[in-house]
Amino acid sequence: GKNVAEVNAFGPGKRAQAQHGGRRISLSRWFSGKARTCPSGVRPSEPFLTRYLLGPHKNLSETQVFNEIYPVWTYSYLALLFPVFLATDYLRYKPVVLLQGLSLIVTWFMLLYAQGLRAVQVLEFFYGMGTATDIAYYSYIYSIVDVNLYQKVTSYCRSATLVGYMVGSVAGQVLVSVAGWSLFSLNVISLTSISVAFGMAWFLPMPQKSLFFHHVSSQQLGWEMKVMDCKSGSAVQDHPSVQRAPGWEDEMKVPLNGDGPSAEKEEQNVDIVEALKDLWQDFLQCYSSRTMLCWSVWWALSTCGYFQVINYAQGLWEMVQPSQSTEIYNGAVEAASTLLGAVAVFVVGHIKASWAKWGEVTLALFSFLIAAAVYIMDTVRDICVCYASYVIFRIIYMLLITIATFQIATNLSVERYALVFGVNTFIALALQTLLTLIVVDASGLGLDIFTQFMIYASYFAAISLVFLGSGIYSVVKAYRRQEQMQSSSPESQ
Repeated sequence: GKNVAEVNAFGPGKRAQAQHGGRRISLSRWFSGKARTCPSGVRPSEPFLTRYLLGPHKNLSETQVFNEIYPVWTYSYLALLFPVFLATDYLRYKPVVLLQGLSLIVTWFMLLYAQGLRAVQVLEFFYGMGTATDIAYYSYIYSIVDVNLYQKVTSYCRSATLVGYMVGSVAGQVLVSVAGWSLFSLNVISLTSISVAFGMAWFLPMPQKSLFFHHVSSQQLGWEMKVMDCKSGSAVQDHPSVQRAPGWEDEMKVPLNGDGPSAEKEEQNVDIVEALKDLWQDFLQCYSSRTMLCWSVWWALSTCGYFQVINYAQGLWEMVQPSQSTEIYNGAVEAASTLLGAVAVFVVGHIKASWAKWGEVTLALFSFLIAAAVYIMDTVRDICVCYASYVIFRIIYMLLITIATFQIATNLSVERYALVFGVNTFIALALQTLLTLIVVDASGLGLDIFTQFMIYASYFAAISLVFLGSGIYSVVKAYRRQEQMQSSSPESQ
């Protein structure tokens, strides 16, 4: 399974010092230690995981891999996400960062030496734990740098994640195709890389503050909240004196409680019950906005489908062209889709569009293209077409999820940003679990891989139809409102 790395949207503004032992961590110092922060390492074996499990090293059947092993990752990810979310904040990040590294070490050690169905299912559980604890990585970074550096830090994190995955994919492809290395050797490299990163993570400083259980006063957080102009994308301070640009939708505004900067910063150790109550109130207030709800619904629905497609794409390729009888290029395809997706994300950041008006229609049209790509991948049964469709699928998803991330995050504080995206991811995983249980799991329908992908294509087509109807309604409503304003303006004069 792969996670979705979100793009933060906070700009410069009033300085808020994230504390580490009473001092602020500068960007240069943070960046110099960036390489030792993520315990996931470079994993060249990941694009060839399905081939490895079906090959002589594990000698598992297609039904065992697709219908009995892979679903365990989905279930464990969902079960662990919320406890990990709370533990990450309560333990102040670093212990959970170390837990992620340990989980991945156990995963790859078992991948090398564990045999049998049950052992590999346990392996998938630890992989799910490693994926669920990924939230600690970004949360840790945000806890030790200044708020006004969040945008740069997020950009570096996102770039490092994409580059690391691309380098791992390219390395794996070159070692397999050119050097003739075995997949077992690739897993040894992955385990070594993860172990080195895990060892370096022990030297990370321990943050003194966190968002919910060990935080600064809510009044200070409320005053330092940043918002952005939905049209221009420029950052502004959330202050009554700031003039908002035309087109700002008030219903998108989700303020924190707090009237001004008079309250001094003070660390508060909050008990678990109070923290959960605050989380619940924040949840209700965030999702009371129709715009926020709309983009969040698309986020959850599409991420569910995205996880399913990328989790089982290698299985589809294996069925279209068995790797035991011919050369495969999974690593090259993963690297190409990652690189082109990153380019698409960069380009969309410079597109000026009225997403408030045309966002839902855009989501509908591109969701239809995603459905078409998945349908072609499933029905043509040609490996080159499958690869090309997969690249298009990932590019479009990464482009759309960037737009959705920006629309959701532009006017959220740091505190609520973590909450909203955590909830959206949890809902996506809940939907994915339901879909896996019904369609994939051997205890459910246990459908073959081709039938599964036909269902995934239909799933994205249904998302497209829902948002097309909602988008047309929103556009018509906006035009009618504009006509009414134009017709009433002469009378008012």
